[in-house]
Amino acid sequence: MDTGGDPGLFGPGSQTWRVHSHPIVWIGGLRALYLQALHPVALRGVFTSSNYRADPWGRLRRTADFVGTTTFGSLPAAEAAGARVRELHHRLGLDDPHLLRWVHCCEVGSFLDVYRRSDAAMDSLAADRYLAEQAAASRLIGLGPAAVPCNTAELEAYFDSMRPELTGDSQARAVARFLLLPPMPTRVRLLTPALPGWAAMSGLAFGALPGWARRMYGVPSLPGTDLRVTWSLRALRLAVNRLPPRLRTGPHLRAAQQRLAAPTPD
Repeated sequence: MDTGGDPGLFGPGSQTWRVHSHPIVWIGGLRALYLQALHPVALRGVFTSSNYRADPWGRLRRTADFVGTTTFGSLPAAEAAGARVRELHHRLGLDDPHLLRWVHCCEVGSFLDVYRRSDAAMDSLAADRYLAEQAAASRLIGLGPAAVPCNTAELEAYFDSMRPELTGDSQARAVARFLLLPPMPTRVRLLTPALPGWAAMSGLAFGALPGWARRMYGVPSLPGTDLRVTWSLRALRLAVNRLPPRLRTGPHLRAAQQRLAAPTPD
């Protein structure tokens, strides 16, 4: 099937493209995992029903591929990715709308929080448009706009309503330790800066959690923590922006740019 000219679910003028095209959202992805682990049902379902301990890098790649495909892929590719995820969730018994809503909100909320803190130019209207776009796209995982927050006020109210269900118990803290220092091949760990680099990025993602979430993990919110994290995210964004485009443009975005540049068949 020729998909030349197909903008996919969102298109280059969307806030989703704006947010997801910048590598800083990787920090948001890690923040989402820390946040998701605070829900005991999500912890038992999403984490223990997957092979994240045996293959953490594979799971991260698959998650990144899903986000990249649904963001930048053609409409048929996005629909196919959604169908695969819905089938997997059903097979693992993870298709409870309450759980799916939590995972969705942690993900899009974390992407948005990290991006906005790194880019002060994103205003509230743009943030609401991003959440509305993501709410429409949540049908791919079996939800839809009526089931998830569509703006920042609704998202904040949702997290407030969920806090009584959350707990930073020993299992959640074990996941947090794993996310901070995941296993790496010995040569990579000893001969490259991958481990300290990962620990720094993962620690920044943890610091980007709301104060109440850090306290659930037993980490006090020291004065100035949020401001330091925000400035660190802005500094990281500026550093990434200095890289050549080929190093900061992901494969899904490059493929989309090539697809949209291709002539549309008559």
